[in-house]
Amino acid sequence: MNQEQVKEILLKLNEDVEEFLLIFSGKSSKKVNGLYVPDNREIIIHNKNFESDNLLLYTAIHEFAHHVHITGSPVPIGLRAHTIEFRRIFHDLLNKAETLGFVRNVFEIDQDLAVLTEAIKKKMIGPQGELAKQLGMAFVQAQELCMKKGYRFEDYIERILQFDTTTARTLIKASSYGLPTELGYENMKLVASVGDPDNREQVQRSLLDGSSRDTAKSVVKKATEDDPVVKLMKEKKRVEKTINSLQAKLEQINQNLDQLEHQD
Repeated sequence: MNQEQVKEILLKLNEDVEEFLLIFSGKSSKKVNGLYVPDNREIIIHNKNFESDNLLLYTAIHEFAHHVHITGSPVPIGLRAHTIEFRRIFHDLLNKAETLGFVRNVFEIDQDLAVLTEAIKKKMIGPQGELAKQLGMAFVQAQELCMKKGYRFEDYIERILQFDTTTARTLIKASSYGLPTELGYENMKLVASVGDPDNREQVQRSLLDGSSRDTAKSVVKKATEDDPVVKLMKEKKRVEKTINSLQAKLEQINQNLDQLEHQD
């Protein structure tokens, strides 16, 4: 597979991007398989690192995701390149490439990993989710007993059970929402963090359909950004920050005026 063929595949994954160069270095590298140079819009692939086109394309898609992310962002991208948004873009591109048959999912076709994956999901992640659900139900009972007897629930959680209150409340939410235990605790926690039932269902469905956590998180982020309360709180913070800055500036001006008056 040559440079032109790889670039053609990348453009089939996303053609609405700025022009970029794709370069095979003709070398191998022990440090990286490829890199993206934002200033030059260049994707450089160390093609001698790969024994198969499948792995080469995987790296090319990774670097292409950087190009899509950086050139498509409405705000400058910071030094931290592998953000949630980047990973969402990368995973979406990979999914499309797999659907179109350009690359194969190595984690699925590798039989050793496939067997281990099945064991992890069924014997560990699923039971972990079931235990999280049962723990949440137990916390609900404890909370009701504490309220009935006039005890402080937080003290019971923190001092007696030596447990984190925030985690306990998350487990209570996950239990009350009736989330599917096959998600596992971490994904149940993610879904439970979404207040709106429709958005919560969307995040849950995204995970159950096989989307990555980063793709699901982007749904959570969008739902949060669309919340009018969240928008007003953010605007409030911005205004307060501006006021504080102006007050500090005003105090400095007053001090300067006082100094000038005393000089006279």
